[in-house]
Amino acid sequence: MRELRFDKLGAIIAALALGGALIAPFATFRANRIVAGEAKTLVESLPQPWSAAVLLVILAGALAAAMRSPAILRLVAAFAALGVLALGIGVAASHLAPEGNSYARVSPASGFWVMLFAFGLLAADALTRLRPAPFVRIIVLVAVLAFIGMLLLSGTWDGLSILKEYASRVDTFWAEARKHVTLALGSLAAATVAGIPLGILCHRVTRLRDGLLGVLNAIQTIPSIALFGILIAPLGWIAANVPGAATIGIRGIGVAPAFVALFLYSLLPVVANTVVGLAGVPRDANDAARGIGMTDWQRLVGIEFPLAFPVILTGIRIVLVQNIGLATIAALIGGGGFGVFVFQGVGQTAMDLVLLGAVPTVVMAFAAAIVLDAMIEMATPNNRQAEAA
Repeated sequence: MRELRFDKLGAIIAALALGGALIAPFATFRANRIVAGEAKTLVESLPQPWSAAVLLVILAGALAAAMRSPAILRLVAAFAALGVLALGIGVAASHLAPEGNSYARVSPASGFWVMLFAFGLLAADALTRLRPAPFVRIIVLVAVLAFIGMLLLSGTWDGLSILKEYASRVDTFWAEARKHVTLALGSLAAATVAGIPLGILCHRVTRLRDGLLGVLNAIQTIPSIALFGILIAPLGWIAANVPGAATIGIRGIGVAPAFVALFLYSLLPVVANTVVGLAGVPRDANDAARGIGMTDWQRLVGIEFPLAFPVILTGIRIVLVQNIGLATIAALIGGGGFGVFVFQGVGQTAMDLVLLGAVPTVVMAFAAAIVLDAMIEMATPNNRQAEAA
């Protein structure tokens, strides 16, 4: 008889999942958005058929995680558990809230979040073991986002308090979403346009490299809130004294200081990775290019930049994920973005309003990281050769 063997990481995942299902509360019920909540276990949160089904899937997923099972089985178990949890929390909202009561609030409790983390970790571990091709990872991401979109469109989650907060702020939510994306992508675009030429210049001029990278490193050490504050005075002066500055949106508070701060934070990863990428180009490739009579510009465009591109793209990935998170703080100086909901929620002691700003920020950063990681892998010469073979 074959001996059962335990997986060390899987045993930890199983313990977390079982603790979330059997010990910690699954949902929290509140009579309105500001009163203290009443914690409900998984069995109390769901009608009988649903609670039995969710527990069965969670137990099966925990068993698959704890044992040394095939990676594909672990992945299926993880996605099955995550799907059941997503459906179950929607059912819990409908089950716990009295019918016709628009003031009641139901939100996920610690047990739900612990199980979500546990099976998310199991899915990540299974994908790491399977080593799927980059485009497969993107397909998995699209499928997960499509599933979430279906749940939102179907109304399964409408009873959750975070969706009730969203329903009362639909127009504001999408306006702040546009500001958040504009800040994150706009500052990234500006840093890329400025940073790559600066990186090329630093690679060619060694004396400039040390000084410029030192300045950018110093900027990186300034706390984000402090940098936003430092920029208020000079930009306010420019708005008041430079003709046309205020017309194009330059002001002491608002989007302008947030954009400039994110741009300054973005420069170091782009410039440094450009320098590192160009320095890593094999000397033989440059010598061969010189041997066939290529000019400096031709070597840069045709040889050096393509070989350095994966490293440069890594810097862009760092910047994008960083900026998506930092753009949240822009709300403190009137820059807008999802941080508006986060800080309003903190001020009102309304956790669901905090989540309305935090959840989309996390999802955007996570999706951006997966897509750019896949692009970096596809752009790496060794991976391209392996796919061609």
